[in-house]
Amino acid sequence: MDIQAKKRIIVVGGGSWATANVKMLTDNAVDKEIYWWMRSQQAVDHIQQYKHNPNYLSSVEIKVPAQNISTNLKELIAKGDFILLNVPAAFLKDALKDITIDDLRGKKIISAIKGIVPDENQIIGEFMNQHYEVPFENFLVISGPCHAEEVALEKLSYLTIASMDTELAASFAGMLQTRYIKTNVSDDIYGTEYAAVLKNIYAVASGICHGVGYGDNFQAVLISNAIQEIMHFVDAVHPIDRDIKESAYLGDLLVTAYSQFSRNRTFGNMIGKGYTVKSAQLEMNMVAEGYYAVNCLHQVNKLYKVNMPICSAVYNILYKKRSPVLEMQHLAEQLS
Repeated sequence: MDIQAKKRIIVVGGGSWATANVKMLTDNAVDKEIYWWMRSQQAVDHIQQYKHNPNYLSSVEIKVPAQNISTNLKELIAKGDFILLNVPAAFLKDALKDITIDDLRGKKIISAIKGIVPDENQIIGEFMNQHYEVPFENFLVISGPCHAEEVALEKLSYLTIASMDTELAASFAGMLQTRYIKTNVSDDIYGTEYAAVLKNIYAVASGICHGVGYGDNFQAVLISNAIQEIMHFVDAVHPIDRDIKESAYLGDLLVTAYSQFSRNRTFGNMIGKGYTVKSAQLEMNMVAEGYYAVNCLHQVNKLYKVNMPICSAVYNILYKKRSPVLEMQHLAEQLS
């Protein structure tokens, strides 16, 4: 792959993580062209005029040229070398509804989504491979403990870029590095994707526990059990040599379970305090990927049959309407 030629990167999505990705890419020194798709024409017009996203991370100055921001995804993709997907997994099919296999042929597809596509119950790499014929060699995953809000504040953060082609991963990693972003490279596209999905579920569990009144001591037990569940699941799905203590796995779990910026923890906390799913979603006005992910994972795990009591507890609370208090009491008896 020629890494000398000026690359064109299309960022797909208008939320806080997409905005953070745009900031990283434009703060990075490598010469490249950034394009940005978002659904809302109103948001596009605002950014073109005022150079700030009106809805997310509005303190971030947007350095993408006005003519490169559009609601026409097909037109933008035609220009791109790298297509960086950054919409909630539940909305991916709708975002790509006008895009064909031919539109994506030869493109490098990057997922920064950290979710599972509902109905298909597929991680993004599998979905893009099966529905758009994207070869796994052309697919990359962005993972790691990196909240968008801290990127906006330029707090030191670490990302892992995974691809079966580690040279490709290193090439893209080089386009993200800044003085506040450090990068690692991995070949584990399955493990990093599934770990990113699972940590959202465990963050919901963490929030529920806090909401019903458990303290820090129990949280530590919950999360030490959670990393074991992640390890057992990813080893069952894709058994390769990996170190679950690396930041893409353990680090991402810790920050999502504990951080004030974690929307999944916030969502879980509200559920623990007695909110319904609908009322919690309306009040947050942001997507908590863990809500969708736990249902998808429940279906996927019917095949693998990994013992995952924390995931089961979250599923029972969110989808079977079990009492958070009683379900957490039952879970507490199963942890060690």
